[in-house]
Amino acid sequence: MARRPTTVDGSVRVAVLFVPLALLAWLSGQPFVFPSLGPSAYVLAVSPDADASAPGRVLGGHLVGLLAGLASYHLLASGLVLTAQPVAGSVAGARLAASALLAVTATTAGMVASDYRHAPACATTLIVALGILTTALEAVIVVAAVLALLGGDAALRRTARLRRR
Repeated sequence: MARRPTTVDGSVRVAVLFVPLALLAWLSGQPFVFPSLGPSAYVLAVSPDADASAPGRVLGGHLVGLLAGLASYHLLASGLVLTAQPVAGSVAGARLAASALLAVTATTAGMVASDYRHAPACATTLIVALGILTTALEAVIVVAAVLALLGGDAALRRTARLRRR
């Protein structure tokens, strides 16, 4: 049976996973840190043996969320960005709400069908569907950030295995 990380272990693991992303975001001025990476880092840090922490599920879930979010946004809400609550009853608000609804529904269906079940990816799909990260460059950055997070996690796992020897 796997050992559950302590509060300190989990917190340190999350910090170590986020340091490269935060530095990359700061130095590049690009969005290498976005809200759904926090829950992904948390799952990796405190539940490393959970199904949701499997690298394929983390990457696959975020890819499904990214693609569903991009499709929904460009189909229903292109040109809009949710930075403040839209005017009640507005067409823009309806388009953003419809984009979010379609994206979360499609992400859930895609993750269940593909078995890439990673709940934080539902936040990725909303970030995209609501117009926050919608360009081709931003999509590449989302994937690169998830890969960097997984690379950091793999390095931490290797280090832990070496220490146990």
